[in-house]
Amino acid sequence: MSESLDQTIPVPELTAEEIQSRVLHRDGLMLVIDKPAGLPVHRGPKGGANLETSFDALRFGLPRPPVLAHRLDRDTSGCLVLGRHRKATASLGLLFKHGKISKTYWAVVEGGPAENEGTIDMPLGRLNAERGWWQKPDPEGQTAITNWKVLGRGGGLSWLALEPVTGRTHQLRVHTSASGWPIFGDNIYGSGPRFGEPTLHLHSREIVIPISKNKEPVRVVAPAPKHLHERLRMCGWNGE
Repeated sequence: MSESLDQTIPVPELTAEEIQSRVLHRDGLMLVIDKPAGLPVHRGPKGGANLETSFDALRFGLPRPPVLAHRLDRDTSGCLVLGRHRKATASLGLLFKHGKISKTYWAVVEGGPAENEGTIDMPLGRLNAERGWWQKPDPEGQTAITNWKVLGRGGGLSWLALEPVTGRTHQLRVHTSASGWPIFGDNIYGSGPRFGEPTLHLHSREIVIPISKNKEPVRVVAPAPKHLHERLRMCGWNGE
């Protein structure tokens, strides 16, 4: 991963108490935690702080720590799903792969769309070999579809709910940027600074997981993180 090309201020690893305080949902199969912005989920090639290092504190009596069922970008906050044992992780992996898990992200974007809702259907491909994960619109690339809705506007910004139908790397960031309204603070596809504030205003707000055929889907909501509050309020957010 070439996330190192856009270094921001490093975020320290979470203590056992800190990561436990971020558990939003827990059952016998999975955990949903509220990932902090700025902390990568995996250890990178150069090492450094990451979220996985703290997973041992999330065993809650099981013999092994939970494992990631999917991933979020380092600078994205919010709902992150962990499988608590092998069978659960495999089941979750299939649900993600086949698009059965619905995800809603909140984003604050520069400017904003003229309409109040719509769909972006724009295939994506790799920018180039040197840039690793970085993506670009590419007619020959992989299908990528995002539904979006405006939740508020103000101060030259818009607050959007983004629902990725597909799960491509950096999909929401490229789709919004290529549409002319990049996510505020995006230092790859928008005008965010290389270092320091403001950081990416993208938050995994809600996830709905149909884990059991006989039960209602598990619905989990992550509170908006502090670094989004000011600009969400500019767009009419009431603090909930």
